[in-house]
Amino acid sequence: MENKQRIIQELVPGRQITLAHIIANPDPVLYEKLGLNLRMECAGSAIGILTVSPVETAIIMADIGIKSAGVELGFVDWFSGSVVVTGTVSQVEASMQAILQYVEQTLGYTVCSISRT
Repeated sequence: MENKQRIIQELVPGRQITLAHIIANPDPVLYEKLGLNLRMECAGSAIGILTVSPVETAIIMADIGIKSAGVELGFVDWFSGSVVVTGTVSQVEASMQAILQYVEQTLGYTVCSISRT
């Protein structure tokens, strides 16, 4: 008789930002496929992606992001905890740094570092 292992996986929402990523100079087709507005020239544009738990924090992050660096809010989903911002690389980076700083220092969340492609 073969012993089978049973694995139970569960998500325990913590107070954390699990992804903070900047896509610098994405191909315009990526904007199109994601339904994002590309108002500026492709040169110097960027997409910033963040995910957070608990998911309601996405609303706060979106507010901080657009107020801090002149980015456009591409998407916010407080059901999944996703926030997408667009702008120049420097705007997106400044926005994401402001979000990470606020969430870590004011709300006491664990945050990841910003990754880039």
